[in-house]
Amino acid sequence: MPTMSEASLGSDSINIRITPEIRGLIDRAAALSGTGRTDFILNAARAAAEEKLLDQREIRVSPEAYAEFLNRLDQPPRFNKQMRKTMHASVPWEEA
Repeated sequence: MPTMSEASLGSDSINIRITPEIRGLIDRAAALSGTGRTDFILNAARAAAEEKLLDQREIRVSPEAYAEFLNRLDQPPRFNKQMRKTMHASVPWEEA
């Protein structure tokens, strides 16, 4: 995702009230990211907005396709070799 430089910003602005603690937190994170405060906030806000909008995507299907989808969800799983292997695989948090 390309970053926005302060020089490329338009004329619109957003003013927010912020506590000194949060401003310091943002400034430290921006410095670690190698960006300024404005770029850091814009990139974080844009990423959050894009993620939120992607979560709201609507998938449209025919009534028949939706009924088939629901039918398949109601069916018990069909175990096969790969599923059995996955079900018996060790998990990283239990390995010592």
